[in-house]
Amino acid sequence: MKLSVIVPAYNLEKYIEDCVRSVCEQETDFDYEVIVCDDASPDSTASIITKLANEFDNIVPVLKTENGGLAENMRTLLSLVRGEYIAYLDGDDLALPGKLQQQVDYLDKHPSCAMVYHESDMFDSETDETIKLYSQGHYNWEHISPSSQIDDLIRFGTFMQASAVMFRRHNQLTETVVPQCKIILDYPFYIMNAGFLQGTIDFMPEVLGRYRIHNESFGGQTQKSVSRRLQSLDDILFACDSASVFGVADSVISQGKSHHLFAAALYFLFRDNYEQFRTLISRSSDGSHFFNQRHALAWQHKERPDKARELMAG
Repeated sequence: MKLSVIVPAYNLEKYIEDCVRSVCEQETDFDYEVIVCDDASPDSTASIITKLANEFDNIVPVLKTENGGLAENMRTLLSLVRGEYIAYLDGDDLALPGKLQQQVDYLDKHPSCAMVYHESDMFDSETDETIKLYSQGHYNWEHISPSSQIDDLIRFGTFMQASAVMFRRHNQLTETVVPQCKIILDYPFYIMNAGFLQGTIDFMPEVLGRYRIHNESFGGQTQKSVSRRLQSLDDILFACDSASVFGVADSVISQGKSHHLFAAALYFLFRDNYEQFRTLISRSSDGSHFFNQRHALAWQHKERPDKARELMAG
């Protein structure tokens, strides 16, 4: 089989049907399977998946009776794939027409490419209005090459939207789910896949997916919770450290962790949590190396967060 699409689901009765239909209704010249795993949702997600599996013969439904969490759900999905290539899709996101064919064609034509990702339309779920393009709207996009490496993932963070990625199958698939990460799984997942595959990470500028923003999403929940944002940071830092097993230089890992601490410090700065800002910006550098000039300015004014905020806003 050419392709496996994996879709984890939990409490997504509002979105799962649109998501799965957007994948199953794609026109391709190859066979593909869509593995959808419901993690014992208390809502009607499982029944919707069952209905869709009766309509589309390429759906592989997995309906758990006990909730195991996203990491375990991902391991289940990865253990079942049969495709030469694997595409991941969050159960509330959408695949646009042509996504699967164009990404498969790209991987077929570029054997040195390990992972390929496309541009995504980041949209408000309630209004259906576009917020921005995910990758080209990323604050570090000026640093990202059309053909990146694992080092770029470490240094610059999640410039790939999770549901935009397709990658080659390899023999360590279940090892790409990092159990120590409690909230952020996509970033370590793609770092680990990039490390095992050791190829390029290539960008397709075509908008082939839609990334839904809503209050119940992981990102939406994190925006409302200091503890979740701090746990997310810990997950991200752990993911950077994990790259050392693939020979990523300590200097690259240090640069990445410094950048992520700086980004988290700014997050709290603009939410008037000056205590967390001071803590994180102090951890982000010893004063000798900075991610960029803005990082240096924020660090230099760590005891004057009001001034730091003024400078960062400008």
